[in-house]
Amino acid sequence: MPWILRLIVRIALGLAVVLASVWCALALWYRLPGPEGLRAAIALLFLLLGVATIAASFSRSRLAAVVAFTMAVCSTAVWWSTIRPPDHADWAPDVARQVTGSVEGNRLTLTNVRDFEWHNGQDAAERWVTRSYDLDKLRTLDLFMSYWAGPEMAHVILSFGFEGDEYLAWSIEVRRTRGGEFSPVADLFKSNPLILVAADERDVVRVRSNLRGEDVQLYRLNASPEAARRLLLEYVSDANALAIRPRFYNSLTTNCTTTAVKMMRAVGVAIPFDWRLIVNGYLPDYAYARGALDSQVSLPALKESAHIDARARLADGSPQFSQLIRVDVPSPRDMVSANSRKPE
Repeated sequence: MPWILRLIVRIALGLAVVLASVWCALALWYRLPGPEGLRAAIALLFLLLGVATIAASFSRSRLAAVVAFTMAVCSTAVWWSTIRPPDHADWAPDVARQVTGSVEGNRLTLTNVRDFEWHNGQDAAERWVTRSYDLDKLRTLDLFMSYWAGPEMAHVILSFGFEGDEYLAWSIEVRRTRGGEFSPVADLFKSNPLILVAADERDVVRVRSNLRGEDVQLYRLNASPEAARRLLLEYVSDANALAIRPRFYNSLTTNCTTTAVKMMRAVGVAIPFDWRLIVNGYLPDYAYARGALDSQVSLPALKESAHIDARARLADGSPQFSQLIRVDVPSPRDMVSANSRKPE
């Protein structure tokens, strides 16, 4: 029995060393200041230290090797904890400004709402505006899924609808520097801050559906005006907090889905953990199972009607862009209204 326990301990120790070595090496590679060659050399040395530690675990010097490795990991962790997200940089134009908001009575005023006129997938006529919204006129909450890497991964946008067909979309994004690109691996290692973008749908949705060629789908959520209001104010609160104290984007823990889920939970929405919150391309399936979509329409039918790309291209130059992309998209509120009109 003792030899089995020793084997289990050595296997567990080996796995811990491998994971810690890989994480530390990548952290040093992505975030250590200095030229590329120096960063690569230090990252490689850390990997070699991990290999040496595993090899030493089979010798009499294993205790000294484990202590040395632990000290190296702890030193890296201390250095890692000192890295803070920048609040000033040469940001890419579309993420150059963090929206902020204030509420007086029932009037929400947002500063730095993005209203770009995109010429192609990268370049746009820049326009940042201040907008006011009557919270008493908030009626709907919609989910946009923009698929950019197959069916497993999508960018999530939530859009709040007001009376008069006025929509305010919120997109949780990576705050890239000018010329920078999104990297799922690099953004696991404190590469870029998080930013909340509030924008017109003709900006933030159209650039994805019409110009970047992403598969954009629209789902109308079963949310009351009161629930939508609480969530909108949570978005505003989070945006204001980011403007004061930036946070890092993280591809796994602090991304467009997990941040939105965190805010939903903060306002009392029950969202149990599910693998589809990580592999977020399947988020509509999860929402349907939780009753957040119109359950009187089958999920395949909802997915079929959710594709807005063709309608978005037809509505490209129209001021009624938001209304036109919603044509034939089932809404739980439409079903309630239809049922309320049925004769006794």
